[in-house]
Amino acid sequence: MIVPTLLVLFVTIPLAELFLLIEVGGWIGALPTIGLCLLTAMLGAALLRQQSLQTIARARNNLDRGALPAMELLEGVALIAGGALLLTPGLVTDVIGFLCLIPFTRHWLVRLALARMSVRVGPAGPGPGQDAGPGQGPGDSDRERDVIEGEYERRDDDRR
Repeated sequence: MIVPTLLVLFVTIPLAELFLLIEVGGWIGALPTIGLCLLTAMLGAALLRQQSLQTIARARNNLDRGALPAMELLEGVALIAGGALLLTPGLVTDVIGFLCLIPFTRHWLVRLALARMSVRVGPAGPGPGQDAGPGQGPGDSDRERDVIEGEYERRDDDRR
């Protein structure tokens, strides 16, 4: 299901970009069309910076309160995708990129994605009924799992 969808997207989006760039270039000219693409990239970069800083601040605020910043993490993914789409030359990708950067539409897209996902919060590791793997069985003590093995070498002669 994913492969045919990606194949269709990789074919239709560049064709739509070409068509739209040719049409817009016919209306306003080639150089203004190129300028429009550069302008959207610069506006997108500025908006990406502002929205990223706000999202990081909200994530820190949630962490300080002891809450999971799950929404902020997914918004960060949307911001990265939007920034990448805005840097891609074209007008269709610019529209999609701006949808990922504008707070209202980004929240809507993240909620739409969350509605299609199954999110489970809990301790890391295998779920109930799954194989725990070596060193993590029910007979192993917590103390044995907390051991970190390593080597070190002290070099006092490196001081200057």
